[in-house]
This record gives sequence, C-alpha cells and structure tokens, in this order.
Amino acid sequence: MFEPAVVVISLDAEQIWGYMDLLDEPRFSKRYPNVTGAYDAVLDRLCAARIKATWALVGALTLDGMAGPGDPRLQGLPENWTAKIPAAPEVAAPMWFRRSFARRLRQADPPQDVGLHGGLTHLVWTDPWSTIDAIQHELAGGIDALREISIQPRSFIFCRQRISHLELLPPLGIRCYRGNPAAQSALLENQIPRAINRVLEELGRTTPPVVWPTESLPGLWNIPGSLSLYPIGRYRTSIVPMRTRIERVRRGLEAAVSCGGIFHYWFHPDTLAEGSGGLSMLDAILEILIRARDAGRIEILTMAEVADRMESRRERPLASTYDVCGPGAQPGAGLPVHSSLGIQ
Repeated sequence: MFEPAVVVISLDAEQIWGYMDLLDEPRFSKRYPNVTGAYDAVLDRLCAARIKATWALVGALTLDGMAGPGDPRLQGLPENWTAKIPAAPEVAAPMWFRRSFARRLRQADPPQDVGLHGGLTHLVWTDPWSTIDAIQHELAGGIDALREISIQPRSFIFCRQRISHLELLPPLGIRCYRGNPAAQSALLENQIPRAINRVLEELGRTTPPVVWPTESLPGLWNIPGSLSLYPIGRYRTSIVPMRTRIERVRRGLEAAVSCGGIFHYWFHPDTLAEGSGGLSMLDAILEILIRARDAGRIEILTMAEVADRMESRRERPLASTYDVCGPGAQPGAGLPVHSSLGIQ
C-alpha cells in the first residue's frame, strides 16, 4: 500500500511533566540524570542523519516559566494535579520549562513535526479528576502555549496512550494522533499481565505489527504505534539485553518493507537518559534506518506527513483497518481486497 514502505518516529517530549504524579524532582533527576542533555543529543542525531520526526511536546515545557499553582494559565485544572508546579523561570527549573529547546526544535534542519502531547500539563484524560471541563482547559492551554512560539500543532499524542474525546481535536487543527498498537501487551488492561507480556515480547524479539492509518473522524487520522522503546534502566537491561531493542526495530522495518505498510516507532527522549547505553543504542537504530532509506527501501515521514499523504489519496479506495504482518508475511497480507490497487 506504501511504495516504498514508511517509517515514522514519534517522541513523547515531556521531561518531568510526564512523571509529576509518580516522582518528585530529586527522584526524577536520579532516575533520568542529564535529561535535558538527552533531548539535545536526540535532536542533534536526527538532524545529522537528515531524519524528520514527530515531537509531541507538553505545552508547559515550551514556556519560559510559570508562577506556580496560582498561574492564571492553570485555572480550570484540578488543584491536586497542579500543586507541584514550581514558580520559577526556565533558567532555575529547566526540567520543567525548555522554551530554548522548543525554539531550537522549531528551527531544526530538516524541519521537525512539532505536535502536542496531551495539553498544557500532561493531564491524563482518563483519570477520575479529569472532567470534560478540565480536559478542555488542558487542551486549550497546550495549544496556546505552542502558539506562543509560533507553532500550530497538527499531530497529537495522548498522555500514557489513554485515548478519549477524539471529537475535541479537529476543531483545534489537530489532524492525526498516535493510536494504540495491536501488540498483545498493549491490549491487556491489567498492569502486571501487561508488563509480563511485554517482557516476553522483548525476550522473544517478536516482530512489531505493521500498521495502516485509519480515519477516526472526518479529517482526523489514527496512525497507530508499532513499537515503543522498552526502558533501559539497569534492572531492565539485566533481564532484556540492549541488543534486543535494536533487533526488534530491524524486524519491524523488514516487516513494513514486506507488507508495504508503516513501521511506527516511538519513545520518550527521557528514557535515553536512564542508562549509559541509551545514545549508543539510538545510534545503532538510526544506522539501520539510514541504510534502508539510502537504499530506497523506506521513506521516513512524520505523522503530519502521513496524514497529508492519506488526505491526498481520498480519491483512491482505502483499507478499512490497519494491517498486521508477521515474519514471512506477503505484501498486502491481511488487507481487504481492493482490485483497483492490485491487492489480492
């Protein structure tokens, strides 16, 4: 369905905002040392490799500071959620505020797709205190924050992949979001079975699913994830070797080439700061992608570019579901028959 196959890289750019209900600042800094340096290093590597990616930023991360929980921009959000937000400028709280990085990202070459991650503060939309009113404030605040640095986001990533209230996105100019993958671990609701299943997928080097975009609402495209980076902390790598993560990317890419679909890889830049081998692992992954791209086997698109591609194909028949291909699958296997596209 795609010729050549497509690889999408999306990043959940959140820093401490994604963990503020789980870790305080000292524990976050201990677990992810030099997290700001990891963000700079990822962008440097993507630009050097001439790779465009989708960076979904928490809105507040793009600010130059806030006035703490009483900041007017936080009005309408749950007080228990905003209580830990510091009153500080970027220079004093770079784990919270990185306008300097957001501006660098906006000016990157090649241009990166800068999207929105959840909203202003990484409020999880499915939490009990996330009323529809709070979600609307969160979403509008995130859009406003990105507009302050002249960014109109078209791509959206839900916090912790908790997908809900899709109808709120199109009116604000959002054209695509990252849906959940078809991997078994992602289908499980209970956290412990899901974690066990994920370990087994990693140890078994299971081929990630190849995916196809679907139009969830008019003009809103679901671009499901194929594989997320498994954490690289010392305990995790003692169980799942680092090379396993690289091998699963290679297998996902090969499956996409075989099926003519999309391999959508995503991660948090924060995760690369968790272990000493994070950036070396990223280098190995990027080398795999560069070789496949330069050989003409894949093209690397952003989420927004995939949505544009799908919009341009409206006059052609589209699959009603996304494809899932395993090792040895034939191009188009598992897809509906569209004789006009030559798929059997």
